Amino acid sequence: MRCPYCGFADSVVKDSRPAEEDTAVRRRRGCPQCGGRFTTFERVQLRDLTVLKRDGRRVTFERDKLRRSVMIALQKRPVPEEQLDQIISGIVRRLENMGEAEIPTAAIGEMVMEALGGLDPVAYVRYASVYKDFKTPADFARFIEAQNYDAEGDAKVEE
Repeated sequence: MRCPYCGFADSVVKDSRPAEEDTAVRRRRGCPQCGGRFTTFERVQLRDLTVLKRDGRRVTFERDKLRRSVMIALQKRPVPEEQLDQIISGIVRRLENMGEAEIPTAAIGEMVMEALGGLDPVAYVRYASVYKDFKTPADFARFIEAQNYDAEGDAKVEE
């Protein structure tokens, strides 16, 4: 593994341990050239996934891009990093287990919405505002009403 600090072509593994519910290996590494320390993650990839965009383009699926979009929705929300990693790993596993090489963005978006809906109502609405392309404040209001949330963000209970 190339050192991210000095670019030296080799590094030494100092520590390895399971991560993300045993779906990845976290390795703590050191550079013999500059002494820098860094962490890498090793994950199983069952197949190469391609994302089919709404405009018909095909792009390679990027786990980090999925993570960044969920992180934006969760910004300043009380959700631990481990829970974020669990969500991302769960979505990626579901995508890989679908058996399809090409995944429409709508399928990915629905999986993220489902995960965020059960986790944090504010993050759920934030993600939905981009995914569903809200244009006006009324779009937010209609969406929230359709989701059956009260003013505190809790699910309404039907009596």
